Amino acid sequence: MPPSDTVQLYIDGKWRPSRTGGTFEVRSTFSGDVVTTSASASLEDCIEAIESAHRAQPAWEALGPIGRQELFFKVAAVMETEEWKESVRQAMIAETSSTPPWLAYHVRGGPMVRSWTALVADLKGETFPSAVPGGNVIVQRRAHGVVYSVIPWNGPISLAIRGTVVPAICGNTVVMRPSEFSPRILATCIEAFHKAGIPPGVINFIPMSQQDTPKLTTDIIAHPLVRTITFTGSDRVGRIIASEAGKYLKPCIFELGGKAPSIVLDDADIEQCARGLLYGGIINSGQVCMSTERVIVQEGVAQALLAAIKTHVASITTGDPKQSAISSLFTEASAKNFIGLLQEAKDAGAEVIVGDLERDGALVRPHILVGVKKGMRLWKQESFGPVLSVAVADSVEHAIELANDTEYSLTSSLWTRDIYRAMDVAARMRAGSVNINGTTINSEPLVGLAGLGGGSGYGRFDVEHFTDKRVLTLHPPSREYPGFLPPL
Repeated sequence: MPPSDTVQLYIDGKWRPSRTGGTFEVRSTFSGDVVTTSASASLEDCIEAIESAHRAQPAWEALGPIGRQELFFKVAAVMETEEWKESVRQAMIAETSSTPPWLAYHVRGGPMVRSWTALVADLKGETFPSAVPGGNVIVQRRAHGVVYSVIPWNGPISLAIRGTVVPAICGNTVVMRPSEFSPRILATCIEAFHKAGIPPGVINFIPMSQQDTPKLTTDIIAHPLVRTITFTGSDRVGRIIASEAGKYLKPCIFELGGKAPSIVLDDADIEQCARGLLYGGIINSGQVCMSTERVIVQEGVAQALLAAIKTHVASITTGDPKQSAISSLFTEASAKNFIGLLQEAKDAGAEVIVGDLERDGALVRPHILVGVKKGMRLWKQESFGPVLSVAVADSVEHAIELANDTEYSLTSSLWTRDIYRAMDVAARMRAGSVNINGTTINSEPLVGLAGLGGGSGYGRFDVEHFTDKRVLTLHPPSREYPGFLPPL
């Protein structure tokens, strides 16, 4: 692979520059310094990547589920080396100002790969008697073909592994585009695939500049060899991609925005709840689609909860990513927009009980606002910043109503000591995932994370969404066609 601060394309098993020689720079979100120079794919490069994936797909699928799993076990072994983990740490600190708590999760690439390969157990078909007398039906799981997978910057290792390993373990081949903010981080995953011996063409890597991305994405989606599109990112971009894919009736798997609610009932363990809410709202500076965005607390325990949150938030350090719990947002423009959301809410009557509504470039300290209500942008728009927005509910029914008042539906949490109450309330929360007495930031690998439509997207990273059911009907010998042809 090229030097650590230089990233190239990876097509047909080889690292190489763009055909046009195009490059783009990535700047640190904390210091503003240039930390990566990446090759920028051209249309010719994109077509080569797609065609390489198409050529590789038949042999890759023919390798069989266990053969593919064994190769990914070798990938996991590479990711378990200290050399690979250190390359991830350095890249994530440089490109996304990731802090030690966030890094600790993402260097666990090996276990992530192993857990996703467990999907081979679902790559089974079925057989049953045909409606044709004497015939038999065999249903097989078969791969789609070439998958175009777009990976975001905020959870780069975990989402890169999911966006490549899941379709590939199902027998598909992948053309992967990293965010323009994190090509170096994503290249560490590609290097692990390369070292482990994943065959050429199975996984291709085409970083591209921000200005080239819209046009090239349109061209890639339109390419007849691309069968399925996955995208993890904002609902704004998701709608654009869905519109393009709709022109060709191509399926999409989308994990988009979030505005995760946490309902706190009056019998909750306040200490545990406060800790879980802060982790969910503040980790990675709130830049996670699963971040806890709205805390909906019953009136009787509101003051106790706020007091506990204020006590714990005081211990959260902010600043240099190498030494702090949270660092800067991913751009200065993002930080400016985030502060604008908070200021609007304050002007509309919300109370700021933690935070100063200030930013230092892209660096913003944690904020807690009380009295955030319907109609405020902070109530309905994903903030992608370190904030907990608190609303007080006067009943359980009111709390459920507030939790469900959103176009997002990805994840949620519920805090109560009563398991029967928990099951009743959780069943009425409209979210793909409800975490009872736990943080909203949780995804179970065996079922994955999925929105229920709207701003959170749809589809799961599973066998069902990356394979087709192919039906083989074996007709009996000497089948008769009465009333049409005489019997043999």
